[in-house]
Amino acid sequence: MIDSVGTAPLWIAFFAVIGAMLVLDLSVLHRRSHAVEPKEAAITSAAWIGVALLFNGFVVWRFGASVGLEFLTGYVLEKALSVDNLFVIYAIFGAFAVRPEHQHRVLFWGILGAVIMRGAMVFAGAALLQRFHWVVMLFGAVLLISGARMLRRRNELHGPEESRAYRLLQRALPTTGLRDGKLLVREGGRLLATPLFIALIVIETSDVVFAVDSIFAIFAITADPFIVLWSSSA
Repeated sequence: MIDSVGTAPLWIAFFAVIGAMLVLDLSVLHRRSHAVEPKEAAITSAAWIGVALLFNGFVVWRFGASVGLEFLTGYVLEKALSVDNLFVIYAIFGAFAVRPEHQHRVLFWGILGAVIMRGAMVFAGAALLQRFHWVVMLFGAVLLISGARMLRRRNELHGPEESRAYRLLQRALPTTGLRDGKLLVREGGRLLATPLFIALIVIETSDVVFAVDSIFAIFAITADPFIVLWSSSA
């Protein structure tokens, strides 16, 4: 059994809140595809940060200042480490010619996939730490190796279309051109992937790499999967 402040009702509430936020985002705030302007993006970001801080207040009230500080530290750390994600996603959108009005749709499904993948990684990491405490040294080594590789390759520029994920998809899936914001289309009895779908898969694989760094870094602050998952997903 993994030690955690998260009870069954809190875990249910977590997934319910995540689901409600995603439905609100796609069905209400972005019901019609449109290019997101800087003002709208700033307001939306501020709103989600406000939600995270409100939850931080709940954590402090429910579990005490120490656990609340762990959540806040993990959240700030995740935000700091996610800055480079923005540049990668921007490069992916440019490489696959994703139009501004379709970018939010790709990001929505990307976020949904990221939450699921991060959840699996958090539980696996927490279980390993619970059983083998020395694994924290392995996590630290992964962070050091990742940092060294980034430093060594800082002047190397590679387009997303050069990634292994892209090359594998090109071989496995027949592709077609843009189809009015659709990810997959059926033509002549065949299921075809559009550039939006390819961009989504490349974003998902990139997020796995970024999640390794951020989640392992948060595990250095707390081994509680509830706090790690909330702070990395908020």
